[in-house]
Amino acid sequence: MAQLEDAENIAGLVNAAFRAERFFTDGDRTNAEKVRELLQKGKFLLSEEAGKLTGCIYVELRDDRGYFGLLAVEPTLQRSGLGSRMIAAAEEYCRAAGCRFMDLTIVNLRTELPAFYHRLGYIENGALPFPRDQHTNQPCHLVKMSKTLL
Repeated sequence: MAQLEDAENIAGLVNAAFRAERFFTDGDRTNAEKVRELLQKGKFLLSEEAGKLTGCIYVELRDDRGYFGLLAVEPTLQRSGLGSRMIAAAEEYCRAAGCRFMDLTIVNLRTELPAFYHRLGYIENGALPFPRDQHTNQPCHLVKMSKTLL
């Protein structure tokens, strides 16, 4: 699990992994300060290889629900299964903490993501406005997805 001193490396990995969103948003997805703020509410699970950060996922416990976000995999390792393994680790973490459900949000403009999460058992169950602190060059919203943790 991440410590406060990991915030710079986490932010760097997230920003590299989220370059796929540059078609609708300007600038970086996060920064070290935002990562440190998230570490006050939840945890980042990390994957490392040879001392180098290769993956991360933010996990937050919310009563009987777990939430994950900021799933990021080193771009050269994307499509290797690491993202699915990070999600499985997040689900296990929340299951062990007593959560019965797992939630996530994706931006509607990332049309490739729903199929990926459907394969992992997630279904759409609502929408939220896109965060105002993230500037976009086209209208968008967040899609809420959830699954039952067995």
